[in-house]
Amino acid sequence: MLTVLLYLLIMVLVGGLLYLAASAVFGRSEELPPLPAGTTATVLPADDVTGADVQSLRFQQTLRGYKTSEVDWALDRLGREIDSLRAQLAEHADRGAVDGPAEPGGSTGPAVDR
Repeated sequence: MLTVLLYLLIMVLVGGLLYLAASAVFGRSEELPPLPAGTTATVLPADDVTGADVQSLRFQQTLRGYKTSEVDWALDRLGREIDSLRAQLAEHADRGAVDGPAEPGGSTGPAVDR
């Protein structure tokens, strides 16, 4: 029994030494520098957020899920975009009410000479 434990201990030591030697020789692959404090890798365009932009969002994983500050930032940004689009819709609807509806039988496009 003691021999088995001794072999197991030697195998763990040899494996640990091989791991340390390999990581010293090859490094820990290509590492990016850490992000400055208060910044994030989560990206949305400044204007005209599309569905593809929202679908491509990625958040940092933390112990209990996603990084809260990144999710809050994305939700705030998307909320502002929705508010902006709703304001534009309301502006166009108000402008349409002031101009009045199109005449019945009238064309909404440019006049065509026949």
